[in-house]
Amino acid sequence: MLSFLSPNSIAAAEPPAEAPPPLVYPAQLAQPVPGNPAAIPVSKEDKDGWRKRHEDLLKRAKAGAIDVLFIGDSITDNWEGPGEKVWNRDFAPLKAANFGVGGDRTEHLLWRIQNGECEGYTPKAIVLLIGTNNCNTNSAEQIAGGIALIVSELRGKFPGAKLLLMGVFPRSEHPDARREKVARVNAIIAKLDDGKQVKFLDIGAKFLDEDGSISKDVMHDYLHPTEKGYEIWSREISGILKDWLGK
Repeated sequence: MLSFLSPNSIAAAEPPAEAPPPLVYPAQLAQPVPGNPAAIPVSKEDKDGWRKRHEDLLKRAKAGAIDVLFIGDSITDNWEGPGEKVWNRDFAPLKAANFGVGGDRTEHLLWRIQNGECEGYTPKAIVLLIGTNNCNTNSAEQIAGGIALIVSELRGKFPGAKLLLMGVFPRSEHPDARREKVARVNAIIAKLDDGKQVKFLDIGAKFLDEDGSISKDVMHDYLHPTEKGYEIWSREISGILKDWLGK
């Protein structure tokens, strides 16, 4: 299992502007973090077709033959949309599967992991991107705690797999408070990189123009990548995954 930094060491490195609930990492957990809604598994029932997507992913899991698991929210899900051409070229040949679900927050992904979506197959590599949908409701420390618990859950389900933990992508056309929160989240979860099974990778700067803005040709709504955005993402991770798979 992973070795996580203590909450005290993280707090000392970057004290929060406000006093959030204590950040407790999975290595110290027997139960979900009390008081941190981003770390307590919950389903979305059938809102926005969420249940149907979950059932479809259960069938995909049962079918097996998955060497690379992509898992996360709509940004991952959209590999089947704007990113489809890139996916078919770069990742389908690697036996990759897309377990992204639009609108998911960390707590929804935790529920999915604990309710069958990580059973029936054994990936060699995992690409995890989650957290942006928590930005309006949770503190950076809470979001990081939810992500850390997801990492721990995935490591428990797939102890032989290497996990590529993506830094939360930048959002908003220009730098703002949400960008600042994303940066705080990434500064914390970067410490989950253990140099062995978990690799943290922040490619956020690759999506930005020189003035720090995001253009519509990279993220059409300043959040979800276009085909050009998925080209950027693929370029940054394809070599890592192929190396891990021995390709």
